[in-house]
Amino acid sequence: MALQGINLPLAFTGQEAIWQKVFQNFNVSTRDLGDFFGGPAFLAWSRMGNLHGWGGPLPQSWLDQQLILQKKILARMHEFGMNPVLPAFSGNVPEALTRVYPSAKITRLGNWFTVRSDPRWCCTYLLDATDPLFIEIGRAFITQQLKEYGRSSHIYNCDTFDENTPPSDDPEYISSLAAAIFRGMESGDDNAVWLMQGWLFTDDPFWKPPQMKALLRSVPIGKLVVLDLFAEVKPVWATSEQFYGVPYIWCMLHNFAGNFEMYGILDSVGSGSVVARLSANSTMVGVGMSMEGIEQNPIVYDLMSEMAFRQDKVDIQAWIDTYAQRRYGKLVPLIQDAWNILYHTLYNCTDGLMDKNRDVIVSFPDADPNSIFTSSLLSMPGNRSQFNHQSLRRATYELSSDSYTHPHLWYSSSQVIQALRLFITSGDQLSESSTYRYDLVDLSRQALAKYANQLFIKVVEAYQLGDLHNLRSLSQRFLGLVGDMDILLASHDGFLLGPWLESAKQLAQNEEQKKQVELISSPNK
Repeated sequence: MALQGINLPLAFTGQEAIWQKVFQNFNVSTRDLGDFFGGPAFLAWSRMGNLHGWGGPLPQSWLDQQLILQKKILARMHEFGMNPVLPAFSGNVPEALTRVYPSAKITRLGNWFTVRSDPRWCCTYLLDATDPLFIEIGRAFITQQLKEYGRSSHIYNCDTFDENTPPSDDPEYISSLAAAIFRGMESGDDNAVWLMQGWLFTDDPFWKPPQMKALLRSVPIGKLVVLDLFAEVKPVWATSEQFYGVPYIWCMLHNFAGNFEMYGILDSVGSGSVVARLSANSTMVGVGMSMEGIEQNPIVYDLMSEMAFRQDKVDIQAWIDTYAQRRYGKLVPLIQDAWNILYHTLYNCTDGLMDKNRDVIVSFPDADPNSIFTSSLLSMPGNRSQFNHQSLRRATYELSSDSYTHPHLWYSSSQVIQALRLFITSGDQLSESSTYRYDLVDLSRQALAKYANQLFIKVVEAYQLGDLHNLRSLSQRFLGLVGDMDILLASHDGFLLGPWLESAKQLAQNEEQKKQVELISSPNK
């Protein structure tokens, strides 16, 4: 990270151990906290208040171990001259606090796409920032961190409003909420600076100019920094008068949910932050990466990492021409040609959609095609005569405002297949390169995934037409493709699940904890 120029890293490890000490001082028991914290595999969601208890409870040994690890992480970050960003109190509280402080303004939130709306795990509790208890807990959390770690960079992240709409759109109310949140930080650290994600301004129509100004201007200038989270696609700075004068960091989000999809917008990555910095009245103070998952699309992250050191826009074509040699350690003209194709196809997605990989082959199997494709055509079984391959294909790739449910195709598949042929042809010269083998597997996976969409269309067509013979034949081909994909991905450890699970299990101190850290899809209750 330090070699890539990162000097403002998030440092969230071990915060559950801090919260344990804080909430116990507010008379919340260890047992109650067991139902509050998510399990090791689900901390991201429990910290955001999306769920509670799922995959838990966390063993005390794990809490202690994580706190020790955090102290080592912080020491190394400071050693490298970094400024670690610590968490602050956002209002997410255990249910037990409603019993300990029955008069406190605590609201139970609705379900957030999780655990079948089961109240045992969904629908967490949020303490209103205007309640005096909010500042008390906020102060206690900051103070406990300073006590444990001995020092701070004075920068704290808090996202109370991220995918959590305030109960009122009154600007004065919103301003009072935000001011109270900051007071909670400042009461524990006089020099506190609030670092806030700007995703809410991209994702939630609630945030119109009056509400946005009320939030941003509730904190003294210089004490709030906003992450323009999805700036490579939807830059908020350009539509908000530079966040109404508040400093911001131009961020590339790129990846949603850790999905694997060869995807990017290299032209935007290589120019967007420069345009923002040079714009009139710019309040941009840095560049950043805010991906939900990494270990994919290395070309995108290589380029974005360079932007911290660049003053001018990048000539992407020239950059691409030298990329393959830098990546594989050898000049191979056919590979350069292949990457030139990929630059103009896979890495030139300009449709503005959030790429989340909704290809059929990674969807949950379902006999109802409506569960995979959003289309009025597929909900009319009485009109089978209207179904044909072309109409189903249009339905599959029809782009609407709800792109989340659609397979995403923004390029010519035939051109990408030509690039794959060039990769394969270059194998004799590059087979010793691990990065080449990784890219070859990834590109093959990409091509097969898009082919699977086409094959599934034919399966659905046969089903709709009552063609049992073709349905069986095509279904076998599709299942065979799934098997081929498994064989392909097993050929490079960069696509294997096992190493991740084995690494996680190294944290466990007994067999029961090994099962818990390996937990993927169901609670151990």
